[in-house]
Amino acid sequence: MTIAFLFPGQGSQVPGMLHSLPDHLNVTRTLDEASTSLHHDVRDLDSPEALKSTVSVQLALLTAGVAVARALAAEGVKTEAVAGLSVGAFAAAVHSGVITFPQAIQLVRQRAEMMTALYPTGYGLAAIIGLTEAQVSALVEKAHTAVTPVYVGNINAPRQIVIAGSDAGMTRVLEAAKKIGARKAARLEVSVPSHCPLLEPVAAALRVTLESMKLEQPRLVYVGNVKARALRAAAPVAEDLASNIAHGVRWHDATTVLEELGCRLFLEMPPGHVLSDLAREAFPDVKTLAIGQSTLKTALHLAARLA
Repeated sequence: MTIAFLFPGQGSQVPGMLHSLPDHLNVTRTLDEASTSLHHDVRDLDSPEALKSTVSVQLALLTAGVAVARALAAEGVKTEAVAGLSVGAFAAAVHSGVITFPQAIQLVRQRAEMMTALYPTGYGLAAIIGLTEAQVSALVEKAHTAVTPVYVGNINAPRQIVIAGSDAGMTRVLEAAKKIGARKAARLEVSVPSHCPLLEPVAAALRVTLESMKLEQPRLVYVGNVKARALRAAAPVAEDLASNIAHGVRWHDATTVLEELGCRLFLEMPPGHVLSDLAREAFPDVKTLAIGQSTLKTALHLAARLA
């Protein structure tokens, strides 16, 4: 196994992200397919104004990831494993063959709309760099109350932890983190409390929707968010897609699994670069490329060298 595709999550969006995708027939076809499913032009979702909406952000990220993965596949790039962070998991599931792109659009739109409806204001995510999971967990335990809920969310790296919850609860944790030596403790550009128990109603609704869909067995390995395991059957992939919104994402563990499976080139789909940065820091012997900061041609060149 040599190549893994990584699909970024919310927070990686940038204005114009769909308009700056590689000029490739499969990219154009994917944008058109998304527009047909949404009944409006998906290209309208990447304006600065549109990206203030969680729904627009998540649909744009899904579309960008699927589009570029399809372009790479059309050019002969073969991958045997995929992983996506948060909403990126849906693009990973499309590329693995478990769900179709129209199914993913339906699921992601439902997910984002429910997230926004549940917590329109006063909640979100924040990142803490320089402290361990145990240290952040202790701070969260002290700050959490029924009125100011806050939780440990994503473990992106051993000392890069994301917290989720109320503005007040996160402020308490961030202030405490700075006092004990965090290099950085700041809010993220995400306005909903992803990956914590506050969003269990969303997970429950997604399970119902997924149960109504025809799913296929994955044609390549899908590494999950919640348990960071290599999944090779449709049912556990579907459960990971539904449940990751209400659980922390063990991203560092997931990429460790990819490295242990033998992946030696990580290609991150646009528009992100954080997943590539994390992988480069964690695995010096693994090649990484963020296509959004490079070119499709460079990605194809790196892939060809491993063929």
